[in-house]
Amino acid sequence: MTTQDAVRYVAKNMRLDLRLIAEMIEPGSRVLDIGCGDGALIDELTRMRGCDARGLEIDMAEVAQTVARGLPVMHGDADSDLQHYPDRAFDYVVLSRTLQAVEQPREVLRQMLRISERAIVSFPNFGHWQLRLQLLIGGKMPMTSVWARPWYETPNIHPCTISDFFALCEKEGYAVERWLAIDEAGRKSPWRRFSGLANIFGEQALFQLRRV
Repeated sequence: MTTQDAVRYVAKNMRLDLRLIAEMIEPGSRVLDIGCGDGALIDELTRMRGCDARGLEIDMAEVAQTVARGLPVMHGDADSDLQHYPDRAFDYVVLSRTLQAVEQPREVLRQMLRISERAIVSFPNFGHWQLRLQLLIGGKMPMTSVWARPWYETPNIHPCTISDFFALCEKEGYAVERWLAIDEAGRKSPWRRFSGLANIFGEQALFQLRRV
């Protein structure tokens, strides 16, 4: 497989939340993807939407592989390195399935909305009914296709629910411009306008925020 074929393969097989995030970003925007992983979103935004997209990734092996494919990715930590970016340096900053793994999620969100006009955040919903049921019946930390690692191996240190995130946005003064509750199979939750139901039936959530 050539480098170009590898990049196309990664983009074609993007996670559902990344495909939805790409659709939310205006063509030609300046984008920083925090925790960019294999660079699939950066490649998609650059090739298909004409964006100036770049990434920040803590895993050095991922950085090396992504840079080798010609994508602009830097090694860095969301908890400590966002402070070095100037105000309003980007139109969008993306944090996909990473919020629950950072040490200071509240501060990371603050920095995201300092250096960008809008923040897009996706995270697995710890309020999903399957997790509740496993905790109720088994009394142990639950595992699903989204929460796929045992508690002693997971990088997730701040799991939250959709309701938790709404409460944080209200406390911090962030406007929720749009949001979705979705499941891992690709279906958008029909309870999007009812956050209580979405908090039960949505496996993961996707929010677009701006500072009021």
